[in-house]
Amino acid sequence: MTDSSTPNATSPLSVWLEYLSNIHSSAIDLGLERAETVARHANLTHPGKKVITVAGTNGKGSTCAIMEAILLEAGYRVGVYSSPHLIRYNERVRINGKELPDEEHSRAFDFIEKQREQVSLSYFEYGTLAALYLFKDYDVDVVLLEVGLGGRLDATNVVDHDVSVITSLAIDHVDWLGDDINVIGFEKAGIFRSGKPAICGQPKPPSTVPAHADDIGAEFYQVGIQFDYKLVGDGKWRWNSGSFVVEDLPIPNLPLQNAATALMALGASELEISDVDVVDGLSKATLPGRMQLINDAPTILLDVAHNPHSAKYLGEELQKRYPDKTIHAVVAMLEDKDISATLSELSHVVDKWYPASLQGPRAATAQDLCQHLSGNVQQYDDPVAAFESALTQVTSDEVIIVVGSFFTVGMVLEHWESKGK
Repeated sequence: MTDSSTPNATSPLSVWLEYLSNIHSSAIDLGLERAETVARHANLTHPGKKVITVAGTNGKGSTCAIMEAILLEAGYRVGVYSSPHLIRYNERVRINGKELPDEEHSRAFDFIEKQREQVSLSYFEYGTLAALYLFKDYDVDVVLLEVGLGGRLDATNVVDHDVSVITSLAIDHVDWLGDDINVIGFEKAGIFRSGKPAICGQPKPPSTVPAHADDIGAEFYQVGIQFDYKLVGDGKWRWNSGSFVVEDLPIPNLPLQNAATALMALGASELEISDVDVVDGLSKATLPGRMQLINDAPTILLDVAHNPHSAKYLGEELQKRYPDKTIHAVVAMLEDKDISATLSELSHVVDKWYPASLQGPRAATAQDLCQHLSGNVQQYDDPVAAFESALTQVTSDEVIIVVGSFFTVGMVLEHWESKGK
């Protein structure tokens, strides 16, 4: 149902996003019934010829970006849905590696608005269904769906997908998923499908993951068992599944564990992809906000690491890439994250901290962060102020890392771009 206050297909995207933020009682509302009702009514449960759904605590975006790069090299038309965005809502939907103009999102939202009738949808559900509509409308060959925070009850799970992927499992989003890793594993494994490939890139996952795959008869592929990978020196690595081996692969600018998981998912999809496509795709795969280099002297990196698992990886990468350099860290986080453990994973590599406050109901203050920091610490009202201060104190051969949240990285990246850098 629409009325005079409802946006239409020609309304600005900003008007639509404001509308979506206010029409449902909660931005996040786990459960499939609402989204499934609209998806079936609008015929959106098969948005592409092949659909790969990716869940996990960390690594979803990287795994999707690696698969996307390889599939584009192989000549497929590819649609990617991911969240959240750093700066623009448009980042959430890519078709053939490109964002769509505002007008296309407004058109998709108008379609969903007309299809939903009396069904109330959350912001995320609305965005998910609109993305499915765009993929179908653009007739993509392969859809890569990044699951939001859930799995079993996530809006993306209304799709009849061909391959399911779990990238990693750790305790995060405690308010929604709880703090029991076995329960979290079960929730993520809820995307598995009977008789279909189910890939797990988490070494030694909780028993609920393989158990659920077994219960429903999914074809389970576990890293370290059905597939594996190994660094072989000279900037190369190898991947194998059983007796099938791919040698001399280039190391991507994204986590190797996620690259290995992506290759297993693509292999299980039975899509035609050559070794050359894999090599070229791995060489080109990038993702904003993941070890993103925006300046060389001084080195300025952006990383959305916001939990202990992702911070541990970031700390190891910083130590490996910049072993003898002074590292300045601009950090701002949400209060529902494990702030203490996350900052602890970075404390051994950071020389000077610039903690900043975020705004909003879930925001942690700089003072909150300071309770878990020691050494050289200066606090700031917001990430941009902290970043500007770091710029005045860093030398050309030192490193600034901006970390802690999508909000933090998005604010600094937008500020950097506005400076014309």
